[in-house]
Amino acid sequence: MQMSAAGLELLKRSEEFCGHAYLDAAGLPTIGCGHQPVHPECSPNGIAEPQGAALLANDLRGAEEAVARLVKVALSHGQFDALVDFCFNIGAGKPAASTLLKDLNACLYAAVAGQLLRWDHVGMQ
Repeated sequence: MQMSAAGLELLKRSEEFCGHAYLDAAGLPTIGCGHQPVHPECSPNGIAEPQGAALLANDLRGAEEAVARLVKVALSHGQFDALVDFCFNIGAGKPAASTLLKDLNACLYAAVAGQLLRWDHVGMQ
């Protein structure tokens, strides 16, 4: 499954494209729509939106793959989109051992909603 067009548009609105490098809320170098460059990636002159869209598509693939690998229950497309956005923002590794994932895979959906709220602060572990 891939993130839907509606999910992608929502993510783009929340991330807001920025063509020059900046420090995000966690103090990490970021460019485009939430892309965090890795060495030796460098854009001293900034990037245009098409390049930002390509970076975002590549970053989302990793988040989509993480959701597909970690989640063992059926998801609606909206649930999948939300989890991809979640993994995109916190990284694919952090949810792997989380109570959120354990609750989700146990079909404890009401508990999952509460667990998502525990991750709404920069720097959460």
